[in-house]
Amino acid sequence: MTERKGRVIGVISEELTHPCVVKMLNEVTHQLNTRGALTLLLNVDSPENRQSVMHFMTQQPIDGVLVVSTVYRDALNAAAEALSSTLMHLCSSSDHNNPRVVTADDYTAGEEIAQLMLSQGHQRFGYMQGYERLSSPLRRMKGFAAGLEAADKTAKVLVAGSHDRELAYQAMMAYLKRTRASERIEALFCENDLLAFGTMQAIRDFGQGTHIAVVGFGDIDEARTSTWHLTSWSQHNDLLVTEALNRLLDNRYDENGLWRRGELQIRHSHLGKEVPGEMAQCGCASRH
Repeated sequence: MTERKGRVIGVISEELTHPCVVKMLNEVTHQLNTRGALTLLLNVDSPENRQSVMHFMTQQPIDGVLVVSTVYRDALNAAAEALSSTLMHLCSSSDHNNPRVVTADDYTAGEEIAQLMLSQGHQRFGYMQGYERLSSPLRRMKGFAAGLEAADKTAKVLVAGSHDRELAYQAMMAYLKRTRASERIEALFCENDLLAFGTMQAIRDFGQGTHIAVVGFGDIDEARTSTWHLTSWSQHNDLLVTEALNRLLDNRYDENGLWRRGELQIRHSHLGKEVPGEMAQCGCASRH
């Protein structure tokens, strides 16, 4: 159903350079245009400008607010809650029981990634996250840990310091240098694809016959390239955005829709070694 002309939806984000956010924002603006709504996009790129951005939005004739982020940040959430407009969160890891949050089931994603790694015979596992989290970890990490725990395994946590491939490179390189070959992890689940790219490059540059299986999350376009052949979890951005806008604009809810589901895109990086010849050139993905 086409929405009435002139409706304005505020869209708040904080990582406009992150490929997953860019991909999601493209889908959001496309669907809002189709519904005849206007988009007011604001980038909360630092704690310093958060208050001014929120104050600005309170002065605008906004019909609803959509928060798009790669992680569920308490500070951003608290600031957005201060707005009087209807609020909806569209993010990749958060509370599935909150009706104002639309996010794929990344807990199941973590479990499936653990099962994939276990099926390859790996024995020592790791998880690389962007930020140090003193409170609750992301749901994908919880699912990964639960999947390993079922097989009496645990994961070593590595922290990059940000969602940045260069920092991931440095963190992995430091880990490889200080850890004996016989004690190193054999398989690593990265919180997102950018961290996976940095990690894989560090493993390649370190050399010395080092092979570590790597799986990412987000399945951005670069993951499919012959440079990485990255096995990654893909979510349905179009369905997620549709559900979020249905809730925000029409007060319509589909609690158990296909938007909750994702797919593990199987390539080669989870094998833990470079793939030679024709296999490295195919770049095809099978789906679970």
